This record gives sequence, structure tokens and C-alpha cells, in this order.
Amino acid sequence: MNAIIPQDTQAVLELTTRLKTQRAAFLAEGHVSAEVRIDRINRAIAQLQKYQVQIAEALNSDFGHRSTQHSKLMDVAAGVGPLVHARKHVKKWMRAEKRSTLFPLNLFGARSRVEYQPLGVVGIISPWNFPVNLTFAPLAQVLAAGNRAMIKPSEFTPATSELIKRMVEEVFDPSEISVITGGPEIGQAFSSLAFDHLIFTGATSIAKHVMTAAAQNLVRVTLELGGKSPVIVSEGADPKLVCDRVMWGKTTNAGQICLAPDYCFVPERALNQYIEGFKASTAKMFPSLLNNNDYTSVINQRHFDRLTKYLADAKAKGATIIELNPANETFEGQPHHKIPPMLLLDCTDDMLVMQEEIFGPLMPIKTYRDIDEVIGFVNSKPRPLGLYYFGDDKQEERALLDRTTSGGVTINDVIMHVSQEDLPFGGVGPSGMGAYHGFDGFKTFSHAKSIFSQSKMDINGMTGMNPPFNEKTDKTIQQMLKG
Repeated sequence: MNAIIPQDTQAVLELTTRLKTQRAAFLAEGHVSAEVRIDRINRAIAQLQKYQVQIAEALNSDFGHRSTQHSKLMDVAAGVGPLVHARKHVKKWMRAEKRSTLFPLNLFGARSRVEYQPLGVVGIISPWNFPVNLTFAPLAQVLAAGNRAMIKPSEFTPATSELIKRMVEEVFDPSEISVITGGPEIGQAFSSLAFDHLIFTGATSIAKHVMTAAAQNLVRVTLELGGKSPVIVSEGADPKLVCDRVMWGKTTNAGQICLAPDYCFVPERALNQYIEGFKASTAKMFPSLLNNNDYTSVINQRHFDRLTKYLADAKAKGATIIELNPANETFEGQPHHKIPPMLLLDCTDDMLVMQEEIFGPLMPIKTYRDIDEVIGFVNSKPRPLGLYYFGDDKQEERALLDRTTSGGVTINDVIMHVSQEDLPFGGVGPSGMGAYHGFDGFKTFSHAKSIFSQSKMDINGMTGMNPPFNEKTDKTIQQMLKG
């Protein structure tokens, strides 16, 4: 009688078999030519283009409500962009880099270089908020670097995850790319595999478990997390520009973005002006919310309840809540989980909304009199994924850049540094580890192999490196000791 294998053990065995299959295929392939890499990238691009309508439909189903145009823009097109960028540059990225060689070896013909070699099999754990974009964006550099990939999409977006699986299986052999769907137990098994690299995008709390599991196999990780990304508004900033761009960032995907502006500092004297500006900007984008196709629902009941809890906690502790609801609609009894944008004033550090990443359309507004107050506050908190400065004061801008640390910075806008494929994207500390995008992503998913070619001349004899040591040795030592 066959022994019954526990479900989690069975999952690990099945996933391990997939990993072994991919690794064997990778080793059998040997050198991965630019043509093969470009072909794999092209297949991924073609699938995103082919399935753009179905992707939007799946995301709408998973979110309860999500605009077709929003999904095509932020998931499909934003997923195609990194693939196209990688395809354009992969041949250049693959070139060996010449490095300087130690004197006097360089004079005798010795040479140094770095070659970027594929790692092997890369695991990708993608999140629910932009499940297509955040699967195919890292995949662009994974494929450009010549690797195979195993992908675990989120169980919170089951329709989209199943569609991604179908899209991949239609054009990729399982030995090239494999998609694994399932719940937390599958995710736990996936993160425990002996990948050559693992990239995880999601919550900091989950990242700790992923990193712990990966450490058991000494798997190096890239963690793309989040945190509380601040907006700092200068005294001389353009209020309309600030309000339009901040509220765009806060309402896009209903604030369910790792880089969404989490709280906003405005000059104390201008608080009322900015409150009215945020109201006007919201009304311009969303004259109504409840049945507006452009306004996204919160992903599920769990996150709806979490945000509702944040609001109740803030109100109980003395916050003033301003609902940005231009049509004065009632959200009770709705068929989805929409929450109108909210401004929260008089927030204190003991409120959940100031302690946890919000990941929703709630915006605490804080005031300041001196920029040093702002810098001190930001530095008293965990380092965020993004920081946003509005203004033209170059001295103040420089102070923020020099005296705060964040994953990235956007000046006079929010979020947009992530869209620049030539900039590395990543966090620092609790907001992440490592970076990808463009050439930086190519290097993340490659092994930088150091190669030194020695001259055939008797260098050791000429320099006294070999025993018996003599005056040539002393001369070499003195030369090496020179500052």
C-alpha cells in the first residue's frame, strides 16, 4: 500500500521536479544566443498583445470592478514596455566589459574582462495589484539574461493567474517558462525551492517568510516591497500641479500601488488651499465614483475591511476625515468594494493609518513650518520605496536628496520614476532589497564572471614573486606600497 504524502510535501516534490527539468534544459542548452533570448521575449510580447482584451476582462472579474483602459494601460502596455526595451538592448548588454588590469601586468599583455552569464532558473512571485505587469516586467530581464523562469502569480487574482498560465503554456515549453497557480501553501513551497535567484513583489510581512525560506538554500533574492512613501510640498510649489498629480497617484488603482503617495506634507499656512485643491482634482477626474468605470474597486473584502479599520481607528483617535465624494453617493450595499478617496487631518503617530502602508485611497495630510521638521519625520520612519518632492527650490530639493534615504525619488510628480526603464527600481531596508529594470535588471539576473588572461611572459620571475625572494621582490613590494 502506497504511503499517503502530505499535500505540502507533494507540492514541493512536484515543484522540485519542474525545477530539475528546467535546470537540466538550461545546462543542456549551453550558451544562450541573443537570437534565442529575443525569440523568447518576442513570444511574451505577442501574448500580451494577443490577450489584452481577455486580460482586462480577467482583472475586472478579480477586482470586482476595474476599467478596461486602466488594465490595458497599467498592466498590458506597462508589461510590454520592459520587454521591448530588453529586446532593443540585449545584444549590447551581453557584450563583455573590459576592465583595467593591475600595473605592470597590463604592460606585458595581461587583460581583464567581465562576462555576464545566465544564472539558470529564476523564480518570480508576482502580486495581485498589477499581476500582469509585475509578472512580465521582471520576466523581460530574466529572459534577456538568458534564464529559464518559474512563475507563481497571486491567488488573490485567480482569473488573471489562470489566464497568465494559459498564455505562457500556449507558446513556451515548460522547460523554458512554467506557471504555478495555487494558494499560500503552494507559495510557501515555491519560495523554498533551490532557485538560482528569486524575485518577490509584495508585502514586507510576507517577504520575511520568503527570505527565510530562500535562505535555507542560499538563494539570493530581490525583494520589491513598499512602505509609506511621503509627498513633500514646498512653499513655492504650484498648488494645482501638486493636487492633480498627487490625487492621480492616490486614486490610480484605488491607491493599491506599492509606490502610491502614502501621506502628504504641505505648508501649514496653505492647508485649506490644498484641501480644496485635492477636492477639485478628484472631482475633475471622477465626477462620480460608485458607477464610474474609471474608478477601481478595492481588491476584496479582506482589504476593504482593513481600510475601514484604519478609518475607524483614526476617527476614534481624533482625526478629521474629509470624504472626496463629488456626487455625494452612498457606498453601502454596493456590489463591489469601492471606497471614495479620503483626506485625513490631525493624524498622530499612534494611528494605524500612520503606522501601516495604506495601499488604498486614504491620504493623511500633515503640515509643517520648516523643512527640517519634514526631514526629521521621514528619517524617524522606516525607509520608503519612493519619495516625492514638489517645488523649484534647488537647495531644499538637495537637502531632501542628501538627508533622506528612499528606494527612488520623483520630483514634481509621483510614482513615475518606476516607468523609466533605464533607472534601477528597488527599495532599501524594509521597502526592498536589490533592484531590476533595464540593464540593472539584466545584471541582477546574471552572474558577472570575472576573467583574467595572463601574459605568457615570466612575470613572476621578472618581479620576484617566486621564491627564492630577492632584491626584485623588495622592489616590487616598495612599488606596491606607494600611495
